[in-house]
Amino acid sequence: MRDMHSSTKALVAIGATALAADNTPAAIDLQGYSAAEIILAIGVGGITFSGTNKVEFVLTPSDDDSTYTAVTTACMLGVTVASGGIIKALTAAHAAAAVYRYGYVGGKRYLKLLADFSGTHGTATPIAATVVAAANLSPVAAQA
Repeated sequence: MRDMHSSTKALVAIGATALAADNTPAAIDLQGYSAAEIILAIGVGGITFSGTNKVEFVLTPSDDDSTYTAVTTACMLGVTVASGGIIKALTAAHAAAAVYRYGYVGGKRYLKLLADFSGTHGTATPIAATVVAAANLSPVAAQA
C-alpha cells in the first residue's frame, strides 16, 4: 500500500458540532498544496428538511482572502455546483449519517465553506467538514 499520510494535511473547514444556524466560515489556506478534497460529514437531520427549511453548503474560493466568489462546476470534481456555489443541499429528510466528498481543482489559494441555514431549525444537525490538502512537497508534519 502507498503512503498518503506523509503528503497530506487535514484542515478544519467546519468543526464537528451540532448547528441550527449558519457557521462562521474559516479561511482555509492552500498555499503549498496542489490539491484539495472537501470531506463533509452530516449526522441525522435535526429536522425534516424541505425546500423552505434547508441547509445549503456554499463553497467560495479567493486569491487574496478578501474577495470570495461562488465556486463553479468547472472547479469541482464529483458534483454539479448549483447557483451561488452550492455543493450540497439538504432539502429532504436526512435520516442517517453520511459522508460526502468533493474535489476542488480551481487553483485559488483560499477556500471557505458555509453551512447556510434557511427557514426554521428548532433542533440542530450534527455537521463537520474537513479539507484534505495534498502537499507540493513531502513530508508533511504529523497531526497526531
